[in-house]
Amino acid sequence: MFELHDLAVSYGGLPVLRGVTLQLRPGAILGLLGRNGAGRSTLLQAVMGLVPASGRVVWQGQELLGRPAHQIARAGLGYVPERRDIFPGLSVRENLALGLKPGQRASQQWPLDVIWQAFPALAVRRDTPGGVLSGGEQQMLTLARTLQGDPAVVLVDEPTEGLAPAVVAEIATLLRRMRAQGLAVLLVEQKLSIALDLCDRVAVLGQGRVVFDGTPAALRADVAVQQAWLGV
Repeated sequence: MFELHDLAVSYGGLPVLRGVTLQLRPGAILGLLGRNGAGRSTLLQAVMGLVPASGRVVWQGQELLGRPAHQIARAGLGYVPERRDIFPGLSVRENLALGLKPGQRASQQWPLDVIWQAFPALAVRRDTPGGVLSGGEQQMLTLARTLQGDPAVVLVDEPTEGLAPAVVAEIATLLRRMRAQGLAVLLVEQKLSIALDLCDRVAVLGQGRVVFDGTPAALRADVAVQQAWLGV
């Protein structure tokens, strides 16, 4: 079980997260929803050790909070940032190789033939510099690079933002495949319809706190939460 307990983050003395507690089991997708500024991206960065935080982050009995980011990644967590952060001068194949852990020659769960099958556009452009890819192709590359490290828990920040419907469908298919292979996925998603369709559970952040945690069906029925915290 992947667990957050009383996770708190402040910037310049101003609280951004105020004691967030969540649980995520393997083989499930937990959607993290909320308005802009609710603290969703900050939560992912705190889990990965990229911003100072208090509380607890526990995976397989290990306390991760306070460790440097590279140790957290080696413990089995993968992170797909909203900015994508590809290396524009490196080819698609070279960008993917950077996702491998030290001493790892190839991904066990996500070898390149599986990646090419999941994202045919990347297969065609495997020797193309990342900087000339479209936004959708760069998002595919970022997801695929994260999977090269064979993570057990994957934090994904806004993977469908600004993408064409066909690319969104490919990414959704990959997320479902990740779940089917037993990964735990924490998904920050702005589009309510996508989150409700993909996720096993959803949590809504409001003013740095969890204001809803339940099934997609329960959120669909909770008009008050949708109006107050999602602007629906």
